[in-house]
Amino acid sequence: MQHSESSCAKWARLLSLNQIREFVMDSDSDKAQYNTSGTEDEEMESRSPSRKSPPSQAVSSSDFSASTSEDEDVVENVASQQPQSTQWTLPPYPQMCVLHPFTGAPKGKSSEAAHVTAQSTPLSVLMLFFGEIITLLVAETNRYYHDCLDSTDKQHHPQRDVTEAEMLVFLALTLQMGHTIQGRLEDYWTKLEQLCCAFYRQTMACSRFYHILRFLHFTDNNRTVDSHDRLWKIRDLFEILRTNFAKFYNPSEHLVVDKVIVKFKVRVIFKQYVPKKRKRFGIKMYKLCDSSSYTYDMGVYLGKDGQRLAQHLPATHATVTNLTRRVEGVGHKLYMDNFFSSPDL
Repeated sequence: MQHSESSCAKWARLLSLNQIREFVMDSDSDKAQYNTSGTEDEEMESRSPSRKSPPSQAVSSSDFSASTSEDEDVVENVASQQPQSTQWTLPPYPQMCVLHPFTGAPKGKSSEAAHVTAQSTPLSVLMLFFGEIITLLVAETNRYYHDCLDSTDKQHHPQRDVTEAEMLVFLALTLQMGHTIQGRLEDYWTKLEQLCCAFYRQTMACSRFYHILRFLHFTDNNRTVDSHDRLWKIRDLFEILRTNFAKFYNPSEHLVVDKVIVKFKVRVIFKQYVPKKRKRFGIKMYKLCDSSSYTYDMGVYLGKDGQRLAQHLPATHATVTNLTRRVEGVGHKLYMDNFFSSPDL
């Protein structure tokens, strides 16, 4: 008897069409929710056939058929209002237009380097960028040598002035020493059979090499310099490089600003230590490069800039504006990471 009553109770809770009073659609999940009030549950239990229900509460067949047809119409109307499956397409936005079209010169060598052709030698291309630097080194080295002679009371055997050809040989030997490493500097001119390398003795005398190395200079020590410039010793050389990099080459339309670490372990006040980099010790430099990795401009991080702090400018803002000063107004596309970006830019 109890088993039959429980089965009737389960059957009484099944909804029929005439028992649906509201059909609710959730706009977020598109899932249908069927809600009935507590009174409807009571009506459902009262309408469900049960052995305990009196015959007077039974629903007649005519009323049931009429309510069933009405409920079916309501369900069809609700179902017709359900969102139909549609095909998603992109909105008809207008195509993006370039506000500042690129009007710069085509990528490649500039008119200043028109004489450089495919038949040009590597030495001629090297002198195109470093010819002025060689002249600077010769002038400042000879100046410093004569200043040292005038400032001492000791009598020294005078040496002849250094020429540009000797300066080129000196730089070539210095680069070659990185390929043939010896324990001491004088070992490159030794005559010992196990260490002998005739190339150095035939190219330049050891005494002459030592003379140039001792008095090698890049600027005049007696001139007035900016006390805040920590790069003043090689500032002239650095500015010549920057000027030549921009003068003899036209960059591409797309440029990038980024930082690099130049490995350097000698004691200097603006040397950086970056533990997460492969080159942990070195000098931090900011570079402006084009799509072919050509360095169009560059700058050295020298620490906090007092003049910039007085102007209340962020460090990255000043770095980007200084590097892009030569390419303003021609429509270049500049790329950078979030380290350099700022609302002012």
